[in-house]
This record gives sequence, structure tokens and C-alpha cells, in this order.
Amino acid sequence: MGKGNGPPWLVSDGLWERIEPLLPVRTRRPRHPGRLPLDDRTCLQGILFVLHTGIQWEWLSCTEICGVPDARVTVLAKENHQHHGSTP
Repeated sequence: MGKGNGPPWLVSDGLWERIEPLLPVRTRRPRHPGRLPLDDRTCLQGILFVLHTGIQWEWLSCTEICGVPDARVTVLAKENHQHHGSTP
């Protein structure tokens, strides 16, 4: 896992304190706010996870990194299982 205390894609509190001020502040529209955005720190950790492990972006939502399953990924997983002769 490297020299740190955990997986290399996890952003430490100290590093996040340095990165967070560099990110733009998002404001939501009051009338049509749309879906709630994901947490910036979680998104960064997802990007680092993909870069470190080399998994495909489509499979990221199947991990515990982002946590919200995507319907597209569910279909891909089902097709993958069917192609290899196993059940999901």
C-alpha cells in the first residue's frame, strides 16, 4: 500500500486542507437545483482510485469509493456475468 497509513487514493485531512481552498465554490439554483453534487473529496478519491488501480471509469460506481450504483454499470456487470457464464 505504499508508505502511508492507508490506500494511496485516500486523501488525508492535511492534504485536503491544502486542496479544498483551490476548488471553486458551487452554488445551487434555488428554483431548479438539480441533483445534489457529490462531495469534492469523494470525487478526488475516486479519480485517484482509477488512476492507481487502472480500473475502467464505468466500474467506479461499483466500488465503495463513490458508493452510488449507476444503472449503466449494473447493466455492464450483468452483461459481463452473462458473457462469462455466471450469474450476478
